[in-house]
Amino acid sequence: MSSITETIHAVNQKGESALIPFLTAGFPEPEMFVDIAGTILDEGGDLLEVGIPFSDPLADGPTIQASSQVALRNGLSVSKTFELVQKLRGRSKKPIILMTYFNPVLAFGVEKFAKVSKEVGVSGVIIPDLPPEEAREWKEIASESELDTIFLVAPTTNKERLPLINGYTSGFIYYVTMTGVTGATKGLPEELLDSLKELKRLSRWPVAVGFGISSPEQVALLSPYADGIIIGSAIIREIQKIQKKDALSKITVMIKKLKQATRYSKEWMNIKIPSENPTAW
Repeated sequence: MSSITETIHAVNQKGESALIPFLTAGFPEPEMFVDIAGTILDEGGDLLEVGIPFSDPLADGPTIQASSQVALRNGLSVSKTFELVQKLRGRSKKPIILMTYFNPVLAFGVEKFAKVSKEVGVSGVIIPDLPPEEAREWKEIASESELDTIFLVAPTTNKERLPLINGYTSGFIYYVTMTGVTGATKGLPEELLDSLKELKRLSRWPVAVGFGISSPEQVALLSPYADGIIIGSAIIREIQKIQKKDALSKITVMIKKLKQATRYSKEWMNIKIPSENPTAW
């Protein structure tokens, strides 16, 4: 069993959903990224998703796109992302997942990308624009480097494709709450809980949910139904707002609140999906 799956199962056994924050590598600046990422893992993040900045993203909303532009201006590249991950690995042993698009992987060299990922301590990779039908070569290379490849399931995914995704993914299945791009939102689809329950019934892997989750209230609602909760834009947006000297203390408060919300209980089971986001960090 992979370290990603093991970690999620271990967290679930404590009556919690795994908290999987997302950060853009090198944002807001390289050294501060390492400090923020380390703080997130220290204060409640169970795993960490790290986005490799890319100039032409397909699935990222405006908040994460803006953070990628800042990181690119800071000189971030695939190689420098690996350097930052290696520094972070010196601070935490929790699983780190890279999110990237296939062009940067191809430009870096597919075999080299997998090899260096393993060397710096990456546990898995998400490549949103690589469908399982076209992923055989990558999967073979990734498996040789003991890297999980995490595929996405969307509300529009045909059920006939689920066996294929089940067979190709490893680590967990990433369930996208809505069609479109990432981004913190005030509301979530009403049918989301039913969709999550159905996917968990069909999946042989843990199911983590992401896209548009932005508050502890939403996390608390979803946690009994999802093995993991992925939050990205809300964290990036908070980093954009705060001054450098306050960053670590503010992020600590945010992550602690989000992690507390993953500790689900039966009282949350009958709560409706909140249409507004009342939380002020």
